[in-house]
Formats: sequence, C-alpha cells, structure tokens
Amino acid sequence: MSCDEPPPALLLEGIAQFNRGEFFEQHETLEVLWRAETRDIRYLYQGILQIGVAFHHLRRLNHHGTVYMLTRGPRYLAPFAPRCQRVDVRQLLEDAAAALRAVERLGPTRLGEFDWRFVPTVRLV
Repeated sequence: MSCDEPPPALLLEGIAQFNRGEFFEQHETLEVLWRAETRDIRYLYQGILQIGVAFHHLRRLNHHGTVYMLTRGPRYLAPFAPRCQRVDVRQLLEDAAAALRAVERLGPTRLGEFDWRFVPTVRLV
C-alpha cells in the first residue's frame, strides 16, 4: 500500500514549507506532486495542500476561502488516518478542526483576531 512508502522528497519539502508558514509556496510544491501522482495517495497530498491554502486565505482575511479549505482538505485526508507516508494524519485532522472552530467563532468580521497558535504543524512520525 502506498501509505507504507517513504514520503517523497516533494512531500517533505512541502511539509517544511507548510510548517514555516510558507502557505503559497507549499501549495506550489505539493501541487506538482499531487498532479504527477495517479494513485489515490494523491489525495493525501491534496488534503495537506488545501489545509495550507486555508491559512493563505486567512492571511488575506478571506473567511469563505479559509472555511472552505479547512472543510475540504480534511475530507481528502480522512481516509489516510491515522498515518500515511509518516505523516501524522490524525493529528493534522484534529488541529485543522480546532483551527476551523476558531475561524467560525470569529466569523468574517473578526478574522484579524485569529490566534495563529491554532495553525497546525504537519508532524512526521
């Protein structure tokens, strides 16, 4: 199964970018990987990518884009829990859900008050 494979170099690069808060860059990196992959593992990459894109939208105070990506990305990730290619998918799902709850509590007019400590870290196990 592809979850047992080691993470490809582009996945590791995209995760490092995500964890540094380089959300636009991680999108570009993971999109190359996602588009090149034909197996279902591509949805792992797409899910991580979309969660990262949510925080790019958040920086731009785009409530709809943030909520949309924090809802959609986890749907791609869920089948890969608890872990896949060393990614702690379960933790990422939990952290993304906490961030989504925080964004929803703030609503569109108070996004600037978001506590950036809610941004997940993609962990490798």
